[in-house]
Amino acid sequence: MVEGHYPFIILSFVIRIVEAMGNAAFLTASFAIIAMEFPDNVATTFASLETFFGLGLIVGPTVGGALYQWGNFMTPFVVLGFMLFLSALMTMFVLPEHQQREPDDQTGAKLIQALKIPGVFLAALSIVVTSMSIGFLQATLEPHLRQFHLSPMVLGLMFVINGGTYALMAPCWGWLCDRYLYPKVVTVIGCVLLAVGFSLIGPAPFIPGETVLWVTIVGLVIHGLGIAAQLVASFTDALRTAIQYGFPNNLETYGLISGLWTSTFAFGAFIGPSVAGVLYEHTGFPYATLFIIISSLLVGVFVAIFLMVSRPTGPVHVSLRYYDEMRRSSN
Repeated sequence: MVEGHYPFIILSFVIRIVEAMGNAAFLTASFAIIAMEFPDNVATTFASLETFFGLGLIVGPTVGGALYQWGNFMTPFVVLGFMLFLSALMTMFVLPEHQQREPDDQTGAKLIQALKIPGVFLAALSIVVTSMSIGFLQATLEPHLRQFHLSPMVLGLMFVINGGTYALMAPCWGWLCDRYLYPKVVTVIGCVLLAVGFSLIGPAPFIPGETVLWVTIVGLVIHGLGIAAQLVASFTDALRTAIQYGFPNNLETYGLISGLWTSTFAFGAFIGPSVAGVLYEHTGFPYATLFIIISSLLVGVFVAIFLMVSRPTGPVHVSLRYYDEMRRSSN
């Protein structure tokens, strides 16, 4: 309904800014609620939430395209806006109220203090690298696949591969983090998977041969495995580490770590496409992937060194209450 090029662009930016504010508030609150309601299985529950996030990424483009084809440009926005409004109403009546369960004498958690903890800082780095890899493909995968002359439907399915793998495998990584593996071990595995996946998608310059479609598909699947491992393990690790280092085991800390996860993910989503566009234009896709490959391997090496130096000896399956009880007993 807006006439003119500049008014449309300006209002589009305003809409996106408002959307980003709502998205940040929703994600931060959701992750904090999960930690508060399920302190014994944070990783598994967080991974389950991420599964539905992945399903939304799969269904969204399909439904949005169908609504656009059935109606017009406005139809997807009206339908989704109405659904979000209904979700907000349902949230008011369904989600439980959260009060501070136990009073804590600490003045409150600070973001800078959290980032000064090496384990939390490494978890934030892994989130940034993972988000960069996702944004990188969003900006460059379509021009990279033009050489295969794929139909629009098949091309859309290519974008679903890593998101679908992420949605399917996130609960598995969450279960492993809760039961058998330290989150930082899963982070190292995720970094390696990211590097391997991007090496195959290109393929990277150090892999001889031309781009082959089925190899690219395998690379996207491995990339999906990597992002699932990274995102699930990083949130769990940052939350456990912050409480282990003395942060209060309450909703304030959960919200702090949730906000850290959301903001670092958004930061990576900003860097990824920006750098990807420049590198793709000047070097091509294979050489551009080296940016993500090297970044992933560097973070993996840092986390592996931290693991060797810190040498965790406690039980793998611990709840947030475990760290809280340890802190109180030491006091």
